[in-house]
Amino acid sequence: MTSETSRAPFLDGGESTPSGHRPRWNKVPEVTVYFWIIKVLCTTVGETAADMLNEKLGLGLSGVSLLMSVLLAVVLVAQFRTDAYRAGVYWTAVALISVVGTLVSDNLTDNLGVPLEASTAAFAVCLTVVFALWYRSERTLSIHSVDTRRRECFYWLAVLFTFALGTAAGDLVAERMAVGYWLSVVLFAVAIAAVAVVHFALGLNAVWSFWIAYVLTRPLGASTGDYLSQPTADGGRGLGTVVTSVLFLAVISALVVYLAATRKDVTERERRAGTPVTPEAGTP
Repeated sequence: MTSETSRAPFLDGGESTPSGHRPRWNKVPEVTVYFWIIKVLCTTVGETAADMLNEKLGLGLSGVSLLMSVLLAVVLVAQFRTDAYRAGVYWTAVALISVVGTLVSDNLTDNLGVPLEASTAAFAVCLTVVFALWYRSERTLSIHSVDTRRRECFYWLAVLFTFALGTAAGDLVAERMAVGYWLSVVLFAVAIAAVAVVHFALGLNAVWSFWIAYVLTRPLGASTGDYLSQPTADGGRGLGTVVTSVLFLAVISALVVYLAATRKDVTERERRAGTPVTPEAGTP
C-alpha cells in the first residue's frame, strides 16, 4: 500500500496526505537512484527517438505525432487498468510520454511557428494550472499517494507538461540562446544540484524540490541526447539518432527488468505483501 513513512525528503517527493484519506496501492515507484537514472535515460530517448521517427518513418511530424499519441493512449489505458505499480507498464508510459512531449513542442515550433520563448512560457503556465487543480482537489502533490483514478490523471498530466516544458526550455537554451549541447548538459546538471543543495541546506519543500528536479531532468536528458546524436559540425558527437536511441533503450530495458524482478523500487511493505489485496469495503 502507499507508504507515508519518512524517507529522504528530496528523493520521495513529499508525504502530505489529506486528513481521512485511506491509501490504496500506489501507482508510482519509490523514488530511488534507479528512478532518477531511468527518468534521465527516458528523457534522452524521448529526444532522440522523436527525431529518429520523424526522419525514418516518412510520416511527417504530424503523422509521427499522431502515431505516438495513439501508442501512448494504449499504454496509459493499460497503466490505469493495473491495480498497483508495475515497472514495465509504468516506464513504457514514461518513455512514450517523453516522445510525445517532445513532439508536442516540436509541432508548435516547426509546424505552427510558435517561438520557443512563447511555448516555454505556455507549458510553464499549463503545468502550474495542473498543479493548482491537483492541490485544490487533493490537498497534496505527493507521488506517494497516487492511489486513486483522479490523482493518477493529475499525475500523468503533470508528467506530460514537464516533458513538453523541458523540451522547449532545453531547445531555447541550447539552440536559440546558442549555449550549445555540452554546456547545456552542464548547466542543467548544476541547476539540479542547486535544487538539492537548497532543499537539504535551506529546507526547500520536498514536494517542490522533487517536481523542480523532475522538470530539469528533461532538458538535461534532451541536451545529452542531442550532444551524442547530432553531427559534429553542429556541436554533437555524431552517433546519430538510431544508435543513441537503441543504446539508451537497451539500458532502460535492462534496468526495468531488474526492478521488475527485484522490486527494489517499491516499499518494504509492498515487497512483503507481494501482490495487492482487495481494499476494504467503503474505502474511498
